[in-house]
Amino acid sequence: MCNFASMKIKSAKFEISNSDYRKCPDSKIPEYAFIGRSNVGKSSLINMLTGNKSLAKTSQTPGKTLLINHFKINDSWYIVDLPGYGYARRGKESRDQLQRIIEGYVLGREQMTCLFVLIDVRHEPQKIDVEFINWLGENGVAFAIVFTKLDKEGKKAGPDKVEAYKRFLSKTWEELPPVFLTSSETGQGRGEVLAYIEEVNRSLDGE
Repeated sequence: MCNFASMKIKSAKFEISNSDYRKCPDSKIPEYAFIGRSNVGKSSLINMLTGNKSLAKTSQTPGKTLLINHFKINDSWYIVDLPGYGYARRGKESRDQLQRIIEGYVLGREQMTCLFVLIDVRHEPQKIDVEFINWLGENGVAFAIVFTKLDKEGKKAGPDKVEAYKRFLSKTWEELPPVFLTSSETGQGRGEVLAYIEEVNRSLDGE
């Protein structure tokens, strides 16, 4: 396991937005995508990880973004901000479009190295999240689970809820993916997530 302090974010810059994975950057470098239900704290988490509070735009309107956003990190890998799913007020046409965007990227983008699925730690397992996680498993997609907003729970209550969630998933999963506990407010989990990304990058480089 890498030293949590080992990865330094020297540069993080927005590169492109689009709604079609086939128009994503024509590069061979690894991509780490972030996805979750609307209002799970995705943009805030990306900003916390990169140390840039204004990199990913946080919207006050849940479900507004229908774009794949690429941010180049240290000129050597990408963070990809995928649209949030599960916003109840979307019309059917908008939901179908969203599904096409997400499925197209997740299943069709060869450069996607790991998909980070964000879960708000304050909630019991939500049907839409569990179905999405199971769909990833059925399609053999490499992913990790990131619990967000740990600062909204007590020091013991947050980790206890994560353990309960893991027990719930273990009913149908023989082996769970990597799990991270984070807070965009306090910076909790930043080192662990970045260390994991660095570890994967090194394994891709054959180190």
